[in-house]
Amino acid sequence: MEPYYEIRHLVGFEETNLVGNVYYVNYLRWQGRCREMFLLEKTPDILDQIRADLKLFTLKVDCEFFSELTAFDEVAIRMRLDDLTQTQIAFSFDYVRLHDGAEELVARGHQRVACMRGPNNNTKPTRVPESLRHALSAYGAAASDPGRVAAAAR
Repeated sequence: MEPYYEIRHLVGFEETNLVGNVYYVNYLRWQGRCREMFLLEKTPDILDQIRADLKLFTLKVDCEFFSELTAFDEVAIRMRLDDLTQTQIAFSFDYVRLHDGAEELVARGHQRVACMRGPNNNTKPTRVPESLRHALSAYGAAASDPGRVAAAAR
């Protein structure tokens, strides 16, 4: 098993700007999509909790760009667990262009999420649900390859 959760995406024209490269906000959308698909695939019970009163608040998000993506590039968005506290989760995302069997790291992003419960006008931090903790354990720092950053930057 890979030490990351991955979704793949084929870039469309609607995701590019006038210059022809992918508009920056799409990288952030893809982070959210990757996180959502992880929940759907690995912890469907969390979706029921979200329908009830669990809220996953994104506290911080960033993305660093190394190379441009353009229309019809195939990109793998790879999510890893960076940190897990009682109430928060920190993820990292690698954006990897896939072309003719080669991989190129084109961007790297991060995201911090807080688990909250309660009505919208009175939400309070809550523990990360156990099923989510368990699902994330396979994608944490201990499971990842420490040489990935150096190798990808070459």
